[in-house]
Amino acid sequence: MEKQRILIVDDEEVNRAILSGVFEEEYDILEASNGKEAIAQIQDNPDIVLVLLDIVMPELDGFGVLEYMQKVSMQERIPVILITGETVQDSEDQAYSYGVADVMHKPFYPHIVKRRAENIIELYQNKLNMEQRLKEQEEALWEQEKKIRENNEFMIDALSSVVEFRNSETGEHIKRIKYFTRIMLKYLMKYFPKYGLSELQVDEIARAAALHDIGKIGIPDAILLKPGRLTPEEFEIMKTHTTIGCEMLEKLRKEEEEDSFYRYCYEICRHHHERWDGKGYPDQLVGDQIPISAQIVAVADVYDALVSPRVYKSAYANNIAYDMIMKGECGQFAPDVLECFELAKIDFFNIVEVIKMFTFS
Repeated sequence: MEKQRILIVDDEEVNRAILSGVFEEEYDILEASNGKEAIAQIQDNPDIVLVLLDIVMPELDGFGVLEYMQKVSMQERIPVILITGETVQDSEDQAYSYGVADVMHKPFYPHIVKRRAENIIELYQNKLNMEQRLKEQEEALWEQEKKIRENNEFMIDALSSVVEFRNSETGEHIKRIKYFTRIMLKYLMKYFPKYGLSELQVDEIARAAALHDIGKIGIPDAILLKPGRLTPEEFEIMKTHTTIGCEMLEKLRKEEEEDSFYRYCYEICRHHHERWDGKGYPDQLVGDQIPISAQIVAVADVYDALVSPRVYKSAYANNIAYDMIMKGECGQFAPDVLECFELAKIDFFNIVEVIKMFTFS
């Protein structure tokens, strides 16, 4: 078995010889007679498990070595025992401020130095091994979570696409809604910190947006695919897609405890047709009663509906669709949400133009 390495740093050869004799049977010994040599040894031998360091040395003293090790963050993985002839309290305080593991004074007892050194090496090795195991576990969990998220994303898109294809659309509507939603949420997070959005929440809301119209699976073809304007009776049936979607989500939910992603799915599915003035559906929520997730998706949904061709209309130009929303011709939205929409204007326009380029090229 390969021996571990210890670095002994002292300008007195006799001290190095004494310490070397204490450890040479169990460890490979590296030596340095001053601070500069010590740094060179540390750089060339990153697997050193302990440094026995003198303070007073020519060219560069022990504090200079400690300062270097602190600068390159080596104290966390290479312990240092300071062995000094000084007894000044300030020197010890300074040494501990650099993160040394122990301070011993000359003249020293070799067996005590060895026992302390072995204890410190074992402590640091256990700490490093534990950190490595935790890191590996975190990476494994992250990979597992990533895989689950990708699978969930696939299932969400597949489920949403059922609605899209049944509704005689291309399936791109879902992707655009997620793009538009994510863009507006980024602006909301940056310029409206009062909503307390995090990157994780932005990601969850954007993914949940794909399920906003899942309830349309339960709407009869005669209404869903009707090329003309719906009658009042038909429109009342169409409005039920919000509550039908929520009933579906309830049945799909496995855990009794509600998590944030499910909550966003539910909020968006049920409330993306509410209006700021309370004249929306299904619950006629007013103002801030409407979850911010649903408010953002509502604008994204309306904009995409305006700039996309339908069996009953042609696509509106980007700027016309933008003006219609800002002027309240397609619903009532919160001032904060409209401001985010204004900030996202160019981003929205660019997305639509890029999609057109790939669709018709």
